[in-house]
Amino acid sequence: MIDALLLTFIFLVAGIVSVPIASRLGLGSVLGYLLAGIIISPILTILEVDLASVQNFGELGVVLMLFLVGLELEPKKLWAMKTRLLGLGGGQVILTALFIMGVSTLLDQSWRISLAVGLILSLSSTAIVLQTLGEKGLMRSDGGQSSFSVLLAQDIIVIPMLAFIPLLATPELISAVNHTVSQTYAHGGDWNLLEGLSAWQVTLVTIGAVITVILGGNYLSSPVFRFIASAQLRELFTATALMFVIGTTLLMSVVGLSPALGTFLAGVVLANSPYRHELESDIAPFKGLLLGLFFMTVGAGINFSLLADHFLKIIAITLGVILLKLVTLLVIGVLFKIRGVD
Repeated sequence: MIDALLLTFIFLVAGIVSVPIASRLGLGSVLGYLLAGIIISPILTILEVDLASVQNFGELGVVLMLFLVGLELEPKKLWAMKTRLLGLGGGQVILTALFIMGVSTLLDQSWRISLAVGLILSLSSTAIVLQTLGEKGLMRSDGGQSSFSVLLAQDIIVIPMLAFIPLLATPELISAVNHTVSQTYAHGGDWNLLEGLSAWQVTLVTIGAVITVILGGNYLSSPVFRFIASAQLRELFTATALMFVIGTTLLMSVVGLSPALGTFLAGVVLANSPYRHELESDIAPFKGLLLGLFFMTVGAGINFSLLADHFLKIIAITLGVILLKLVTLLVIGVLFKIRGVD
């Protein structure tokens, strides 16, 4: 009990001190949380904290954020974004992956490794970008909506990408991964309903999970919330809202889909619900706290010894990827005639 309270106190103090300072300096809350994680990293090491477990818990903040974003989008509005999803999002992933693959090939990497690296580096952090756009009030601007389209497309594309990338692995890597997976399940690893299923069975289970989320949101949410509202207990309504989100996250996880994408879909389904505003007000505080925890664990998990050993190489690669993405997005932005901030 004392260990849990001490750990909670450390994270709270780090966030409360670092974020206001970072905000006053114009750095934003995300960088503030990252710096807070870096500062408390030695303390967490001394206390032998299982950082991976804390980060897994903090990832619920990302899930809740995507759920709240989904609540802002009615299905008709989402369908109206299909051109940007396919054009902006798909174009950004494909062009960035090809550019990085080309550069990696020139650096004497095999085409398999180059393509895998290109696909991975074509993705961006939905949590960081959406949090930054929200703080700066840019979500409703043309550029903000375009950025969201790119991020959403990436979250969708990552599903087939996860199925495709293992095909690029070398025999040695496949053997190592299979050994690791077998060891994980031997010691009681994460549940996976897809284990041992054939391709068509995996497809049916995946489709069934998505249909369950849609039907549950359309036909079960309102009766459940009406029943809970009859008790006139605000905390019970909050618990029910969290139950829906965490239940969707659990369902998506056990069938191998993206939890963030699943909860976003659940949010879209509930966008027309009469309880939408109550859901937003109840979940928003948890989203903010858990998202802050997630960013702090990311900062605390930075490997500074690796950074010091390869500092120039890491900086050069980072700047190179940023430049490639910048050029790609500028080209796509011009083609789609995206306006700047008015």
